[in-house]
Amino acid sequence: MTAQTPTDRSSVAEPVTERGPLDGILVADLSRVLAGPYCTMLLADLGATVIKVESAAGDDTRAWTPPDKDGISTYFMSINRNKRSVVLDFRDPADVALVHELFRRADVAIENFKTGALVKYGLDYDRARALNPGLIYASISGFGTAEGAGLPGYDLVVQAVSGLMSLTGDSDGPAFRAGISVFDVMTGLHAAIGILAALHHRSLTGQGQLVELNLLSSALSGLVNQTAAYTASGTVPRRMGNAHPSVYPYEVISAKDRDMIITAANDRQFKTLCEVLGIGEIADDDRFRLNADRTRNRDQMHSRLEEAVAQWNADDLFIALNEAGVPCGPINSIREGIELAERLGLEPRATLGTGERAVDLVSNPIRFSDASVRYHQPPPALGEHSDEIRAWLSAAESDTQAADE
Repeated sequence: MTAQTPTDRSSVAEPVTERGPLDGILVADLSRVLAGPYCTMLLADLGATVIKVESAAGDDTRAWTPPDKDGISTYFMSINRNKRSVVLDFRDPADVALVHELFRRADVAIENFKTGALVKYGLDYDRARALNPGLIYASISGFGTAEGAGLPGYDLVVQAVSGLMSLTGDSDGPAFRAGISVFDVMTGLHAAIGILAALHHRSLTGQGQLVELNLLSSALSGLVNQTAAYTASGTVPRRMGNAHPSVYPYEVISAKDRDMIITAANDRQFKTLCEVLGIGEIADDDRFRLNADRTRNRDQMHSRLEEAVAQWNADDLFIALNEAGVPCGPINSIREGIELAERLGLEPRATLGTGERAVDLVSNPIRFSDASVRYHQPPPALGEHSDEIRAWLSAAESDTQAADE
């Protein structure tokens, strides 16, 4: 059995000349804020038709300003392109019936309400599965559905309790958060992977399923070597500023005019770095020749490395080291990061909409040889597509009722 999808989606999908790899997949997006919307934007970029179901108040991020573009939150814009917005009130039985019809027609549904909150509206997984056994239902929480079910899931809280903030900041200074909601983004990525895996499973078995994710589990997975240090060896990692616990040098070092990152991640790169800097004898010193040794003895050579780097302008050293094969780079602003990507031909901008609705957003990072990433719909105004989606669902609901009689 496969999901019951309409034969004609022209009323809910933008006509396009290029097809994405997820063309024909319909997603009911009941998620808000970041993790869920980021996931569904990625699916929409890949060709899925995403219907964003919102309350009359709209997604919280619509009001998260500044910054804004023409009064519209850039936060909201960053994660809601290629979607269509319909306003439905879960307290209204008629609107709930439309959501049920959307579940019947969808391939995927995704929500990130507080655990159990959708049960009272009949919008939980058990109800959705009864309506459509082929539905992939992704549910995102902060701390899972067991003892952590009642805990609110905010990225900053998860950065604290997961251990990330114990690793972020100077060794003798206070803890810091990451500059973005890193675990919301990570959980959105994990959700997309889980949904795609479940769709493949459905293609083999005909059955949908529940895909559960939570921010804390994504955080612990995403801390990779740091969590493995504890689980595998009992080592509790500590805050080291910009230094790396297992590789040296791999950190910020000040050039003559500004700071830059230098990462000599293996012995060959370290030897080359020393040659470019004119301190080749250090690479032959038994205290520093091998990575494990120089990581243990970093304090004995750090001042010498800093002195050598300080003789260079950052741009000149960036060119010299890259030509020699040593990874490095200046610490850029966001503007400079975008400009670098443009110079490298990575096409980091995608323009959506026309006229007053036109907006430049960051492009999807995935490139295909035989498929296309689509940019066909600017971030929707609240309820922008309510009339057509309500009409489409109402007609579909009538057809379903007639078939059941």
